[in-house]
Amino acid sequence: MAGGFPGGKKGGRYKPLAEINVTPLVDVMLVLLIIFMVTAPLLTNSVNVDLPKTTASPVSQDSEPLNVSVTAEGKVYLQDTEIALPDLVTKLAAIAKDQKDRRIYVRGDKGITYGQMLEVMGTIITGGFTKVALLTDPSGAGAPGAVPAAPVPATPKP
Repeated sequence: MAGGFPGGKKGGRYKPLAEINVTPLVDVMLVLLIIFMVTAPLLTNSVNVDLPKTTASPVSQDSEPLNVSVTAEGKVYLQDTEIALPDLVTKLAAIAKDQKDRRIYVRGDKGITYGQMLEVMGTIITGGFTKVALLTDPSGAGAPGAVPAAPVPATPKP
């Protein structure tokens, strides 16, 4: 009889099945795949925004951004060199080689006033530079007692 011990008596014990049934494993894997496919898009963005479509090419990041820092004492630094505020635009233009679309990151100490930061940013923008951005420390975003930034309302274009 098939399945018995070789040389054993008829109707004896059967040998154990040495094959794994793959069907339940495939079923479980497909269910897990479906669960991850449904939940993954929900975890990426918490705010649902319908983004506009565009044919513009991605921004090239070929040049290193310039860093302007403002200390708690109100001193202005371009890269690592202290500079007077009236000389900032001329130094930026010399470094950027008159590329007015060069990225400029402005970092300010949290102890300075809003007016001081606006004065530095205003000086850079009046010099003709168009890509000026403020840098923040993202590690302090979840700190206890931290106040989240309010969203900036969109200004209508005339």
